[in-house]
Amino acid sequence: MVSKSEIKLITGLHQKKYRNKEGLFIAEGVKVINELLKSDFKLHKIYALKEDLVDINPEKVNLVSELILKKMSGLKTPSPVLAVFYMKPPSEIEEKGLILALDDVRDPGNLGTIIRMCDWFGIKTLVCSEHTVDCYNPKVIQATMGSLTRVNVVYTDLESYLKNANCPIFCATMEGANIYKTEVPKDAILVMGNEANGISDSILSLIKNEISIPRFGDIQATESLNVATATAILLSEFKRR
Repeated sequence: MVSKSEIKLITGLHQKKYRNKEGLFIAEGVKVINELLKSDFKLHKIYALKEDLVDINPEKVNLVSELILKKMSGLKTPSPVLAVFYMKPPSEIEEKGLILALDDVRDPGNLGTIIRMCDWFGIKTLVCSEHTVDCYNPKVIQATMGSLTRVNVVYTDLESYLKNANCPIFCATMEGANIYKTEVPKDAILVMGNEANGISDSILSLIKNEISIPRFGDIQATESLNVATATAILLSEFKRR
C-alpha cells in the first residue's frame, strides 16, 4: 500500500520548490529509469505495475495500481513505472573542450533535447543561467531519455561566469557571421538564448564572436530556428572542425 502522505510527496515533486526542499525528483518510463539506475544517481523509491519492468531487484519495487500511478504521474498516459531519485549536489564547471551555455531557456522539452544533444556530441558540461528551466523538471527528465546521467548540468550567474571565462565565447544571433565560414577553436563556450527573446543584452555585451546559421530557402520568410534545432546544427559544426 502507498500512503496518502507518500502520494502527496510525489505529486509535490512536480513543482520546483518542493523538489529543492526534499532534494528529490521524479522519473517516468522504463528507458529513463533504467539509465538512472545504471548511473550514480541514488534511488529513493520505485513504483510499478509489475516487478520486472526495470533492471532492479524485484524486492525494491513497490507494486501499485494504475489508479495510484495516475495520481502520481504528470503524464496524460502514465508510464507503467515511476521512480523517485535523489538530486545531485551542484558540480564544478570543468574548463576544458567545448562548453554549452544557456541564457534563460524556458521550455522543458527544449532543455531535455539540448541535454541529449550534449550527450550525443560529447559535451561534458552544460552551463545554465539561474532562470533557465530546472533540469529536474519531470518533462525535462522525460525528454533527456537518460542523457542527464552523462552531462554535467550547472546552474550559475551566467554573466559572472562569462566575465571570468578563460576561453573564446561565441553566441548565436541572427546577425552573426556565417558558421560555415567561421573558424572555431576546440576550447570555447557557445551561448544559446531564450526561445522568444534570444540572448539578453547584458550577456550579449560580453561576447565578441557572434555566429549564425544561414538560410538557404528562396523566400527566406522563416524568422528563426527552434533553439534546440539551432543548438544541434552549431554543435555539429564545432565538433566537425
